[in-house]
Amino acid sequence: MFGLFRKKEAPEPARDAQAAPFRELAARYAPEELSILAVTGASGFGAVQLEGNGLWQASIGLTAWMEADSPEIHRQGIGLIALADDTLRGYLRQRVPPDFIIKCKARLALDGESLLLLNLPEPGYDPDLKAILERQKRPESVYASGLGTFVLNRQMGWYQTDVDWLGQSIQLVYDQGGDGQAKAAHQTALALMQAQQEWDSRVRTYAAQQLPVQYPGLEDEMLQLPAGELQQRLEPESLQVWPDGSFEFWFHDASYQWEHALRVCGTVAGGPARVHLEG
Repeated sequence: MFGLFRKKEAPEPARDAQAAPFRELAARYAPEELSILAVTGASGFGAVQLEGNGLWQASIGLTAWMEADSPEIHRQGIGLIALADDTLRGYLRQRVPPDFIIKCKARLALDGESLLLLNLPEPGYDPDLKAILERQKRPESVYASGLGTFVLNRQMGWYQTDVDWLGQSIQLVYDQGGDGQAKAAHQTALALMQAQQEWDSRVRTYAAQQLPVQYPGLEDEMLQLPAGELQQRLEPESLQVWPDGSFEFWFHDASYQWEHALRVCGTVAGGPARVHLEG
């Protein structure tokens, strides 16, 4: 399958027709084949299935990479992309672990934003990449006054901590970013945490009012409940905040009978604005 990315002087017509998705993807990459060493990130190979051809676009994040014959290390985050059938997808997920050093052949995207995988990756080694790998695996935490100590969840790319919300423990999270973004996200969280009773009431009331409006044809037990009972059945699970004042509250059924989780989005300035059923 990887051979489809390489030039063929006289491709067979049938094989050439089947290779259209590969050619379309390969056209976004420079023709030069590079032998590279790379450090994989905290998450393994993920994949999105393409429509109509049984193929997957698989990808894994790289935190650093270098050409095998060059001392220059590229530290910007970049994705390693492969077009795969079920067999290759399974191989990549099993044999290319997170937090690992690999060697492979690849082509760099014309925009420099990704690498196209050309062969099966193998374990690799470079002392400088090994040092980068060891640093990235160290636990990382941030203390925020009034909120507590957040620990970096590298797989999700966010910082998380457990906080008390009206007597219940919920998870509070914000996305990984620079110091300025982190401080702004902390301010969003503080605005909500310091007025828990008000925000809890506003979000629950909004959800109970808007669910029947946004999902009028859905036959679900939760939509048949009176608004007051529905509000009481909503149990908070997590709160995600952003630097711009946005938030998402996640709720589940306190009785654990509903199929859906519920997500309420909004802003500190404007209040709750959207409700979504998940699952």
